[in-house]
Amino acid sequence: MTGQPAPFPAAPEMPEAHERPSTRSRVKDAVVEIVTTVGLAIVLYLIITTFVVQTFRVEQHSMQNTLQPGEHLLIDKITPRFDAYSRGDIIVFHPNGATDETPYIKRVIGVGGDHIEVTGGSVWVNGQELDETSYTYAAPGDNEPTVANRGQSEWDVPEGMLFVLGDHRMRSTDSRDDSVGLVDLDYVVGRAWLRFFPLDTLGLVQVPEYPEVESAA
Repeated sequence: MTGQPAPFPAAPEMPEAHERPSTRSRVKDAVVEIVTTVGLAIVLYLIITTFVVQTFRVEQHSMQNTLQPGEHLLIDKITPRFDAYSRGDIIVFHPNGATDETPYIKRVIGVGGDHIEVTGGSVWVNGQELDETSYTYAAPGDNEPTVANRGQSEWDVPEGMLFVLGDHRMRSTDSRDDSVGLVDLDYVVGRAWLRFFPLDTLGLVQVPEYPEVESAA
């Protein structure tokens, strides 16, 4: 009896070989990842410094002894969008909108609608004398007087403008001077919020209150 020939057994399936990525491909992927990470970091940095907060190094002597040259601050740029600048705030601004020059840092004394007068060594806001003994320069002895420059001693602050002075009144170029004048809100960078360097000065920037003006308003 003749039988059918037995079929040959099927050859076992061989597992597919997985190709290993070449060294060039791995390097390319790493470069793409690094470039993407750096690009995102730059975009995030620009967003933060444009809309949220930025650093500022004090260069001038005009805010002594509240702020000293060489100190580093964080400037808050977001809260002024819903919390208007107030008397006592320390702000950074571009004088006359000159963004190509070093920004100034001064204290807000008058806001829109205020009447400012400098007389008798003091500052008067809406007919009330400000108590500035806690921050104006005093070394040695009594606090430095505030003196009007170029003969003008009274100012009316329009809406959308600020009247600013440096705490070191004898060494400050501020709203008393024609070169600065009243500060347009559009030229304000933000308000000083935190002093972070040197480390022994770390802390929030304090803002005085003027109850004598508020109560008279």
